[in-house]
Amino acid sequence: MDSRELLTRGIAEVVDRAHLGQHLSRGRPLRVKFGIDPTGAQLHLGHAVPLRVLRRWQDLGHVAVLIIGDYTASIGDPSGRTETRPPLSDAAIKKNYATYERQAFKIIDQKRTEVRWQSEWFKKFSLKDLIGQAAQLSVGWILSHETFRDRAKNRQPLAFHELFYPLLQAYDSVAVKADVEVGGLDQKFNLLTGRELMRAHGLPPQDVVLTKYLIGTDGQKMGKSLNNFIALEEEPFEMFGKIMSLPDTVLRDYFELATDVALADFEKMHWSGAEARNTKMFLARKIVEEYHGVEKSNEAMRKWEDFREGKTDGRTVEVKFWKALRDVVVNAGYARSNSDAQRLFEQGAVYLDGKIEKDWRKNPWDVGLGWHQLVIGKKKRTVKFLIQALPKKKTI
Repeated sequence: MDSRELLTRGIAEVVDRAHLGQHLSRGRPLRVKFGIDPTGAQLHLGHAVPLRVLRRWQDLGHVAVLIIGDYTASIGDPSGRTETRPPLSDAAIKKNYATYERQAFKIIDQKRTEVRWQSEWFKKFSLKDLIGQAAQLSVGWILSHETFRDRAKNRQPLAFHELFYPLLQAYDSVAVKADVEVGGLDQKFNLLTGRELMRAHGLPPQDVVLTKYLIGTDGQKMGKSLNNFIALEEEPFEMFGKIMSLPDTVLRDYFELATDVALADFEKMHWSGAEARNTKMFLARKIVEEYHGVEKSNEAMRKWEDFREGKTDGRTVEVKFWKALRDVVVNAGYARSNSDAQRLFEQGAVYLDGKIEKDWRKNPWDVGLGWHQLVIGKKKRTVKFLIQALPKKKTI
């Protein structure tokens, strides 16, 4: 990795860039903090962006400090949310972390990572300690958080315990004496709060490295709540297919944020027109290879090519004069009734060409020309259909 990319590739903002540059010039290994809240079982390519940045710091000899937010996870990060999250139990947090750990160490080097749990320090906290820490931050500072301000203005639910989230995350930086903290751009307020609290404790304020967003399969910021993500442990063929379904406009971002392909190399690639498909194929192979290996990547590519040519190991159905995608599922024998098929769509259990499709009313003829695939339910049953032209008497 080119050291010049450390503060540029995938980076949206650095605070304080000049100070951090001075730190780096001294050649001393820095303590680079990154925190994760185990609020779910899956990490996706969006989560991987700051983890990839953290790995670059490791490769240059710096110490990665991975904070497991077992206390902040019980609150839930309020940033960008319009409602209060239900609290997570200790058992759920530990179960989620077991899967997070396995996935995170696909990217960062476990041997060069210092793993710390918030409970190391917060389980020793008394009410007096909490009040003492809260006294270090003003109400004006906390309410300057855009999420808090907007929810109060719009009379949306804002529970009092949510106001503690930035404080708890900030104290992590005090506890581990972080030199640098890496996080997504949506974490800016929380990371800046770390700087404020470190100053109050007489510590040098951490520098902040904020990473760019990765766009999901629907054109919005990738996130689990939107079901537009590509999971790190996605099945190879499904991962390959989701990447191949991305619009050409996001290819540059994916190469920059989700691969280690040299920037000078991908600048030579084709980003639009017929040749963009080869660029996208290369991208899909690189990403699947990273998380599943070369053999699985090649197998996923072969399956994808077979799918494009109409070869399938799933079911193929005739598209007659059906009015809805629901009819495709029913006629393939994967739902007992129309209402069963509708529920599958509404529960987000149906993928159309690699993207979750909740609109069971969508007309198959509106999907577009060529072969299409529905993947249904946990067993990932597949049904494929071909749209060759406008509706005729029969299309296979």
